[in-house]
Amino acid sequence: MKLFVCQACGNVLYFENRACERCGHKVAFLPEKETMSAIEPDGAAWKVLAGADESRMLCRNAEYDACNWLTDSGDTTGYCRACRHNGTVPNLSDPAQLAGWRELEVAKHRLFYSLIRWKLPLHTRQDDPEHGLIFNFLADDPQSGEKVMTGHDNGLITIALTETNDIERERRRLEMGEPYRTLLGHFRHEVGHYFWDVLVRDGGKLDECRAVFGDDSADYGQALQRHYAEGPPPDWQQNFVSAYATTHPWEDFAETWAHYLHIVDTLEMASEFGMEVRPKVDRDGELTTRIRFNPYEARDVDAIVNAWLPFTFAMNSVNRAMGMRDLYPFILSPAVVGKLGFIHGLVRDVAKSQLKSEVKPEPKSEPKSEAMAGKA
Repeated sequence: MKLFVCQACGNVLYFENRACERCGHKVAFLPEKETMSAIEPDGAAWKVLAGADESRMLCRNAEYDACNWLTDSGDTTGYCRACRHNGTVPNLSDPAQLAGWRELEVAKHRLFYSLIRWKLPLHTRQDDPEHGLIFNFLADDPQSGEKVMTGHDNGLITIALTETNDIERERRRLEMGEPYRTLLGHFRHEVGHYFWDVLVRDGGKLDECRAVFGDDSADYGQALQRHYAEGPPPDWQQNFVSAYATTHPWEDFAETWAHYLHIVDTLEMASEFGMEVRPKVDRDGELTTRIRFNPYEARDVDAIVNAWLPFTFAMNSVNRAMGMRDLYPFILSPAVVGKLGFIHGLVRDVAKSQLKSEVKPEPKSEPKSEAMAGKA
């Protein structure tokens, strides 16, 4: 995640800002430029100061204070690139459900920031009725007592609204023995399943993925039952980023994908603040790093991991000084780093192919005949 600047006054802006705190300009996110822009009224639309004075519409979900993005040029849906993937939303006439939905949208928009930065394929159900990416945000049914389960099914991601309840989410974290459980973590994990379908299964990478994560043809239902009955193997941290990743290769991929997104997005934020870790007692330099690079453009995963480890050592220590849990309570073993490297290669391959497709070849000039060669 980046820091942004108000085009009207030069003040620093953050991703969730709706207005500049200095000059009062309304601000919104411009997806194709990956930046926040100050905007000014232009009839029914808004003039975008970061977009050569062009006019855009705010996403329809801005009406509910659930989105601060602008729609694409020529858009006919009224929704931004992130909100056009919404399927079912909660009952917005219920203040509690509306508040929960707004929290879900904050996490979802941060997810889409990363997906857009990598130029990953994002097809809606209108684009691809069978496998387009769609989100259903559902509340438990108080009459039937039916509980909503967060999960993924062929492009449909369901997020339980009850996860926005801090007390309930903490209760589930403790029951499942998890060191970390957040809304953003849910989004990043579930979209990992979607991109396994798109980039691995349908992208010709199945054999390569199985060589790293294992045979995904193993019965998923049986694997899930075994995990909840027996728990992870005692030495799981040598090969997996989390205990849940041991369940099945699909979950291993989704967990690793989520951690890759955690790491890259956090390092970009650290880079924006010019963070440097240089402990006075670190004579060998193992805990020293200067985060001065764009992790979205890192050529290999080693550059990312070599910056991440000292940074998290420092931040975990700071959190402990405040009596809080570690910022990143996970171990990146060599095997896990190898899995992160596979994810890194996947997203970089997509980004490179997108860049190549966007570069138009120079038109070839017609060869001149000898008779015409000397003429002006």
